[in-house]
Amino acid sequence: MPEVFRERGFRFFFYSNEGSPREPVHIHVEKDRCEAKFWLRPEVRVAYNDGYDARALRLLHSIVEANRERIERAWHEHFG
Repeated sequence: MPEVFRERGFRFFFYSNEGSPREPVHIHVEKDRCEAKFWLRPEVRVAYNDGYDARALRLLHSIVEANRERIERAWHEHFG
């Protein structure tokens, strides 16, 4: 489970086995038993949410948006 970064207590990561065929670039976010998944393209959007309220999702969306290039770089470095 490669961790890309942590911010405000949230862990941003992806799983090493992301399906076959591999899903498009995305990021998982976890904190306090809550988890969400965000697609990065064509725009940042929630793929699923398990436990976060609307306020937290807005915050996470902005963090993912601000770090999209960093996340994509880590994805491509890991998966080749």
